[in-house]
Amino acid sequence: MRGLKGRDYISVVDFSPEELWKVLELSKELKLRTYGGERVIPVLQGKTLMLIFQKPSTRTRVSFEVAMKQLGGFTVTANWTELQLGRGETIADTARTLSRYVDGIAARVFSHRDLTELAEYASVPVINALSDTEHPVQALADFFTIWEKKGRVAGVRVAFLGDGSDNVAHSLMLMAASLGASIRIAAPKGYDPNPRILSLAEERARFTGATVEVVRDVEEAVRGADVVYTDVWVSMGQEAEAERRLKDLSPYRVTKEVMAMAKPDAIFMHCLPAKRGYEVVDEVIDGPQSVVWDQAENRLHTQKALLALLL
Repeated sequence: MRGLKGRDYISVVDFSPEELWKVLELSKELKLRTYGGERVIPVLQGKTLMLIFQKPSTRTRVSFEVAMKQLGGFTVTANWTELQLGRGETIADTARTLSRYVDGIAARVFSHRDLTELAEYASVPVINALSDTEHPVQALADFFTIWEKKGRVAGVRVAFLGDGSDNVAHSLMLMAASLGASIRIAAPKGYDPNPRILSLAEERARFTGATVEVVRDVEEAVRGADVVYTDVWVSMGQEAEAERRLKDLSPYRVTKEVMAMAKPDAIFMHCLPAKRGYEVVDEVIDGPQSVVWDQAENRLHTQKALLALLL
């Protein structure tokens, strides 16, 4: 296993299955130490993380800022237009400059291509804090939560309902395939996963014993599932398509009836923010099977582990 120090984390598949487990295991250790009273574990004393946002953020921004603080480091946070990027400076020149000031960069962007260009020219680690293609830091927290709640990951059955081309769905598929879980994406025609991402997931699954399937029927996906997961139907940048998307995806709403199709001890997950009454009803997200707040908290612990290993 290669060391993680100095590496980028743009996609889940940037790390091997063994390396992903290393992040999860350190997440567990750091969470236990935090709950044991160690509010600051100064492994990144004097280190600085640059956070760049093209899109709004609650969980990602706050969890990264608090993570660096609890590791003894610092953050500098700016939106895209606050930097000279907003006046036309190239991504390459920005990456070269920031690399002289900071020890790592985490960026939330509209275009995945902007992120890969940033990583190409930066000499410090670059972390994908969400792009239109993937949300790999979310997937770390998701599978850490599954591990906590189910005591295992290998063999766990995950059902994702809604837009299979969603960035969260993509990273979930790749993480499930990497860690030996089974995932079924239930999506209508026109909302299938990106073929390249699906192919990468299937390739990993062949080595880990995972299964990755795309189906149309909700019950087919959910029957016997350990985890039922959904995401918003209209993501940032898709507002012009809202009416069509809401109509197409309405059969994939997570209700109590849908949860009843899964195993009795199935958990409900959502990356948040949720559009209540659309992709999920209040009875589910606020119900006893929901683990969304633990899942949100775990963004902090998994990102602390990721930062500690990369920086």
